[in-house]
Amino acid sequence: MQGHYSSHVVFTLQLEPPLLRQFLPRVNQQDPPYSAQNEVSQGKYPNKRRALVVDDVADVTEMLFVLLSHAGYDVVTASSAPAALEAAGGRQFDVIISDIGMPKMNGYQLARALRLLPGYETVPMVAVTGYSMFDDRERSMNAGFTAHMTKPIDPRALLDLIEQL
Repeated sequence: MQGHYSSHVVFTLQLEPPLLRQFLPRVNQQDPPYSAQNEVSQGKYPNKRRALVVDDVADVTEMLFVLLSHAGYDVVTASSAPAALEAAGGRQFDVIISDIGMPKMNGYQLARALRLLPGYETVPMVAVTGYSMFDDRERSMNAGFTAHMTKPIDPRALLDLIEQL
């Protein structure tokens, strides 16, 4: 019985933490609602493209952070729409990738609010969401998104889409 328990513990430890977490700092409850991990690099690389990733699920923001960072973007993450608005109010982004289904303020509301900010009238915004009903794409476009991708996403397809926008 003891051997069975030990192998179970080893198996569990091999699954935790997810692979992406080993490359990223741990987020705790005292961290700000948005994170600018790469902000220091802007002085070194003033022409680096800047991306804002918005999702209330930490694993999704971490995955997109790693993907876009490796693609050469300076990435800021936000765990809510209000945090994204705060981040966008203080800096200009070249692309915004946001979830739709978030508490308090959803992605549709965020897109509408971002479009009202100076400098964000034409910034490409991609909805990356689990919403896949027949009218969800149209709702995204009507709210101000430039494109709509349904989760789970293909990382290469997302990067290709961003480059086309």
